[in-house]
Amino acid sequence: MAESARGAMRNVAKKQSEPKGAVNAPRLYRIEDQIGYLLRRAHQRASAIFQTTIGDPNVTPTQYSSMVKLHEYSELSQNHLGRLVGMDKATMQGVVRRLKDRGLVDSRPDPGDARRTLISLTLDGQRVVAKLIMNGPAVSRETLKPLNGNEQRQLVELLQKII
Repeated sequence: MAESARGAMRNVAKKQSEPKGAVNAPRLYRIEDQIGYLLRRAHQRASAIFQTTIGDPNVTPTQYSSMVKLHEYSELSQNHLGRLVGMDKATMQGVVRRLKDRGLVDSRPDPGDARRTLISLTLDGQRVVAKLIMNGPAVSRETLKPLNGNEQRQLVELLQKII
């Protein structure tokens, strides 16, 4: 097939995939190729998989990561917990409040610094996080399922480099 015929066929296929009203100008910028867009879409997919796989539809990914860190450290200041899980102060306050409302965490003033609040899991929180942690690897496996083993490792390594 001649090169011009192949090019014409690509143009027809491209026009068929474009929404009606799309401008016929050359594409210099496509949102679908931008890292922020791709990360957001990947995050949406990962969050949906998390919700259906983790084992408690009322626990969000941010709540889960907070509970896992509290399980790991036993007790942390609210600020330190926020730093460990990559959340700003306002987000961390909301996460802790919702976990407290569910009876999964407790807080107390830090005896060494009255400005700090120490957070720990309640007995119910320990039971819940122990169950959820068992499902955590399944969330990652399902999220990474479209990739082969080498691609999975590479994606994780690359993401670790940019965070």
